[in-house]
Amino acid sequence: MRADVLTIGEAMATVRCAGPLRLGGDSRVSVSGAEANVAIALSRLGHATRWAGAVGDDEPGELILRTLRAEGVLTDHIVRRADASTGLLLRDVAPGGRARVHYYRKDSAASTLSWEEVRPAVDAGQAGLHLTGITAALGPAPLEAIGAAAEHARRTGAWVSLDVNHRSLLWTRDAAARTLRPLLPYVTVLIASDDELAIVAEGDGERDRVAGLRDAGVEEVIVKRGAAGASYHGARGSFDVPALPVPVVDVVGAGDAFTAGYLSGRLDGLDAYGRLERATLLGAACVACAGDWEGLPTRAELTALALRDGETLR
Repeated sequence: MRADVLTIGEAMATVRCAGPLRLGGDSRVSVSGAEANVAIALSRLGHATRWAGAVGDDEPGELILRTLRAEGVLTDHIVRRADASTGLLLRDVAPGGRARVHYYRKDSAASTLSWEEVRPAVDAGQAGLHLTGITAALGPAPLEAIGAAAEHARRTGAWVSLDVNHRSLLWTRDAAARTLRPLLPYVTVLIASDDELAIVAEGDGERDRVAGLRDAGVEEVIVKRGAAGASYHGARGSFDVPALPVPVVDVVGAGDAFTAGYLSGRLDGLDAYGRLERATLLGAACVACAGDWEGLPTRAELTALALRDGETLR
């Protein structure tokens, strides 16, 4: 089955602790991973989405498969490994209330994901391929896999989106820059927070960096600004869209929701402003609920998200 969007990456079993991990107490088990979050968000909006990756032949891997399937994501090209474990993420609350993350993904099943293993999913066909810098940071094999996938996708007429998604616990900014910049000739849409632009482009400020990315062949540059909204830079100029004000419950996963909203708008043929509006709408929906993806809307619920405070959907 041809997909609207193919994502490639690592999904992890996730344990969310209500307080500091060392004190024990209540926790909740779920699934996380930037590419899986985007796949789930797009599937809920009615798009045919395939996730390609590797999990262990273990209970966490089964949890990931069951979750993705339950959310309507195509899982027909997922690799199961008997000799490596599914990645694990522990999230707790540090003294003072700040959320923190502990990764257990070294030598995980996804850390050796190869182009040979990914190619069947790419060959199945897609309108767009979505990648993140996280997969590139997992190891040489995943980096080679996404590079080959991006080149193949563009050669066969698909667009490619890249979310820089820098994770300082995985690699330095310099390492990310050396690795991600060679991918730019294949990238159609680049998504980054304002502080991540310097990783993928030279320049003294946003204007210079955007110009450098456009010169490298990137058609659209989307800058995420959190509570300040987002910016679009492309052939039709530049503009800003404000964020939708909502009570903030959990900011983890908001960037992935934003990305999915933008890609959904692209698939639906919305203009650039409409895409960015949908992106900010999904980002707001995500931060208003606990969890990386649990609070994301279906297509039928999009209208309700755009209502002003106090209005009722009738």
